[in-house]
Parts: sequence; structure tokens; C-alpha cells
Amino acid sequence: MALLRDMGRTLGRLTGRPVASLDEDSGDPELPRIRAAAAAADWATVRAVLGASTEDGNRAALLWAVADTAGVERWIAGAIAAEPGAALPRLVGGFRQISWAWEARTSALAQHVSREQFRTFHERLRTGEQWLYEAAELEPARPDPWYGLQTTGRGLQVGQEIARRRFEATVRRSPHHVGAHNQQLQQVCEKWGGSHEEMHAFARASVFGAPAGTRLGGLVPDAHIEQWLRLDSGDDAAYMRRPAVRESLHAAADHSYRHPDCVRGRSWIGMLNAFAMAFSLAGDRDAARECFEATEGRVTKSPWNYLSNDPVAAYRKHRSAAGR
Repeated sequence: MALLRDMGRTLGRLTGRPVASLDEDSGDPELPRIRAAAAAADWATVRAVLGASTEDGNRAALLWAVADTAGVERWIAGAIAAEPGAALPRLVGGFRQISWAWEARTSALAQHVSREQFRTFHERLRTGEQWLYEAAELEPARPDPWYGLQTTGRGLQVGQEIARRRFEATVRRSPHHVGAHNQQLQQVCEKWGGSHEEMHAFARASVFGAPAGTRLGGLVPDAHIEQWLRLDSGDDAAYMRRPAVRESLHAAADHSYRHPDCVRGRSWIGMLNAFAMAFSLAGDRDAARECFEATEGRVTKSPWNYLSNDPVAAYRKHRSAAGR
């Protein structure tokens, strides 16, 4: 893998365009380390890596890396039982139950999910809720349990009021928590019982209510892409090419990644990929090219997977169309 990356960098220097490749770790060496530890049931290493993480966004990425690792459910209950007064094993267990629940449900439309799949989905989410509430009681200042409860709540369809309270509980502890805002954006979108209007209003308020240079800027392209997905063919392209959509994308870009106060941390690649796709669909080649250049060929699965089962191919196609 390292050899392939080095070859890609060399080719990129020769062509003036970085070779596009899927970026799963955002350059964070702790992510592959914690995945390996989770797969090996090495709780001591998982605990040490999570315990050393101080940035909420990074801690969330580490939690999901463990949660998405097959087999964690087989050993985490033992870690919970061995540490009755510790929040961290309950937090890890709760996040694993979320990921494991969605594995059972799959991403299929509801009408294609069996009754047995839904039963397993809900059972695992309820177990996750129990452990996350216990973690919240043991570490009341941490945002992570409430962030996890936002996701279990959406799956269990707790309703907009309870979902909003869980979001507010997260952001009281971490006001600009990117993951929490992404979860709430999904909660208020049309497919989860909200509306396009509520979704866009939430995205705007979150972005422009945050300090300039915010990494929450990606909420605006995410909201436009969400509405684009709900429209019929033809109407979707016309929507993205509306002047108002383009203006809102530029306003969010100016307040986020273009702003001199922007500090490009671990989550900025995902934000730039969202802007790159949204500007591409909006027909703004110059703005899209700016984003493609800033990503340096680092492709995130979302949102390109909405265009193709091969996100890298979709990225390359639109990067070429932008003249990069």
C-alpha cells in the first residue's frame, strides 16, 4: 500500500495532478492502529488510544473505527463487566451496537427489509442505548455518549423532539461537534420526518452561527445534495443549477474553508469533497476545481457513492470535467 502511494505521488508530480485514491484515515495513523487492536480484541490498546484523544472529532472517528470492526461485539461485553465503574467500555460497546444494528438492517429501503432484520436492528440499538446512557451517567461532561444516542434515536424513531434534545445535549458539551451536526441534519431531512426547508435552515444556522473558518461548512453542500437525491431525474440537475443554490454554496465556502481562520484538521477532506461534488453538480467549474485541487486526490466515499458504486471513478470524472 505504501509503495502504491509513493508511485501515485511520483505520477502526480509528473502530471501535475495527484492520483485519486480513497482516503479512509484522513492521514491519521491512530485509525489503522485502533482498527487492528479492535480486530485482535486488544482492549488495552483500544482504551489507550481513545484515552489519549482530546479532540472531539478525532475521538468520534476513532470510536467509529472500532465500531465498524467485525467481532468487537464478542469481547466488549467482557470489558464492560470487568470495569463496572468505567464509561469507556460502555461507550465503545454502544457504538459497536449501532454499527452492528445497521449491518443487520442493511441500507435497503424499508420495504425490502424483513421483519426479522428489523427485530435484530431494534434489539441491538436498544442495547446500545442502555450502554450509552450508562456512559453518559459515568462521564456527564463528555459529548460522545449523546452523539451516539443521536444515532440510536434516529434508528429507533424516537421522534423529532427527543432527537433535538439529544442533539442539544451533545452540543452543550461540544458546541461545534461536526458529527453531531451531521446527525441532526439527517434527523431534520425529509426522509426522516423533517422537510427540505427545515434541513436548509438548520444547515445555514449551524454554519453561520459558528466562528469563521468552521468545519461545519460542509452542512450546506450536504443539504443540497440531500435534496438533489430526493428529486426525479431532470429536476435534480435543474435544482442544483439554480442561482440561489450556487450562491449559498459560495457563502458557505467563504465562511469555512476559504476563510483565513480555517484550520484544516482531520475532517476537512470530507468537507472539501462535499463542496467539490456540489459545485460540480451546480455547473461551477472554477469553484469545483478549487476544491479538487485542495483535496490533493484524497477521495472520501461520501458523497461520491451517490453517483457511482466506485467513488474514486466518480471523483475522477468530475475532476476532469472541472479542468483539473
